[in-house]
Amino acid sequence: MLAYPGSSEIFCQYLFMKIVVNGEQHEAEGPLTVAHLLQKLNLRSEQVAVEVNLKILDRGDFPTWNLHDGDKVEILSFIGGGSPA
Repeated sequence: MLAYPGSSEIFCQYLFMKIVVNGEQHEAEGPLTVAHLLQKLNLRSEQVAVEVNLKILDRGDFPTWNLHDGDKVEILSFIGGGSPA
């Protein structure tokens, strides 16, 4: 959000940024958090691990971690399996 001097109005600033998600280039409208990215990709935060620029994020940081132009995001999905009990 931007507030201009001498103005009581607040303007939203939306930027288009390029991010790489699992090796594929994407153009996204910002500001964008990891939680919003997962929502756009129809992924549940409880079922994934996320790494941004080689840093593994805590799940609790997803709603507040802002993505920036040029970020490299890796999303790993958990898959159930194993032998039946």
